[in-house]
Parts: sequence; C-alpha cells; structure tokens
Amino acid sequence: MIPDWLHVVTQVCLLAGIACAIVIAVDLARHPQRMWIMNVVWPVNALFGTVLTLWLYYRFGRLASRVVDDRMRGDKGRKTPFPVMVAKGAMHCGAGCTLGDLIAEGLALVFPVIAIWAGWKSLFTEKIYAIWVVDFVFAFVIGVAFQYFTIKPLRDLSPGEGIVQAVKADALSLTAWQVGMYGFMAVAQFAIFRHAFGAKLDPVMPEFWFMMQIAMLAGFATSYPVNWWLIATGVKERM
Repeated sequence: MIPDWLHVVTQVCLLAGIACAIVIAVDLARHPQRMWIMNVVWPVNALFGTVLTLWLYYRFGRLASRVVDDRMRGDKGRKTPFPVMVAKGAMHCGAGCTLGDLIAEGLALVFPVIAIWAGWKSLFTEKIYAIWVVDFVFAFVIGVAFQYFTIKPLRDLSPGEGIVQAVKADALSLTAWQVGMYGFMAVAQFAIFRHAFGAKLDPVMPEFWFMMQIAMLAGFATSYPVNWWLIATGVKERM
C-alpha cells in the first residue's frame, strides 16, 4: 500500500514543477532567448527540475535573453561558466527526452496496442520495457529535432548536414540520459513500489509522474559528463 505521506510529497512536487514551468514561461514571453529553442527547453525542464531549474534560469538563463543590454551581450562568455553551459546542454537533451516520454506514455495509455507493437508479450514479459522502446524512439526524434534547430542556423549548414550534425550531437547525450532515467524507473517500479509497497506504478497514478521527475534528474546526472565531453570537443554547441 502506498503510504499517505508519499501522496502528499507527490502532489507538492508535481504542483511545484508546473508552477515553476509557468513562471519561467511567463518570463520568457517578456525576455525570449536568443536561441529560440531554449524558450521550450527551460519550462520543460522546470517540470522535473522545479526550483533548481527556476534558480538556474534566473541566475544564468537570462544572460541569453535577446533583450539584455549590449554590455551583457559582449560579456556573455565570462558570465556563463563552462559547467553551466554543460548543464544547459544536458537540459537541451532533457527537454527532448521529457517531451518524448510524455507523448509516448500518453499514446500508450490511450492506445494500449502500441505496447504490443513494441514487443510486449512477444519480446518482453513486462509492459514497461516495451513502453521504454516507444519512449526512446520519440525522445530520439524530438531530441535530434531540437539539436537540428540549434546547430543548423549557428553553423549555416544545409538541411542534410544539419541532420547529420544533430544526430552526432544528440545520440550519445540522449542515450546517456535515458540510461539514468530508465535505471531509476526500474528501481522505482520493481524495488520500491512492487517490493516495498506492493503496488504497480502506472501512468494514471500521480506517483508515476513523481518518480519520473526523479528519474529525469537521474538522467541529467548520467548525461552531464557526456555533454561535458561533447561541448569541450566542439561536437555540441555551447549554450
């Protein structure tokens, strides 16, 4: 049985994520980012990063606003430390993963046959593994699209070159993120909820999305060192 305290914590954390996303989205409407895709990245990451993302946005995200003064524009490189650039790069990947997972989980909930198409009952005895396949496909496509709209204009590439570079920049980062996310969700599903609480996590449960919030933070942790290497070597753009 899921304890009452976990219900309370779940509701507080989910509401905090929504509130932080709204606050950032409202501020972005007044202070849009120079790199337009970050107008999506910041609020999406706030859904799971909550107050941490909110702090990071107001401390460093505003430095990339199109309406900052000329002095700040010229001083951007010194005002945004490299570790923060790496964090923003990981968040860029995280936004694609988050949106991909939201879409995939929603579709699988409305159309359960999708899980069967993805291998449930034929390749996997557990439905969650089949859904992870769908999650990864959606996350990969959206993540590469995000990278495409970042890299192509900055490097003035052709559409084909832009896609190739986007895949190079995002494939490893996204995979590292999904490893951390899937790893935590496996622990949450099989060790915490089934073993400790005698319950099965399901997308219709708010606790599922609270665990996803934590899983996304785990994904950020596993993706961060990969993004450090990608950005340091120039494969991925600094943000």
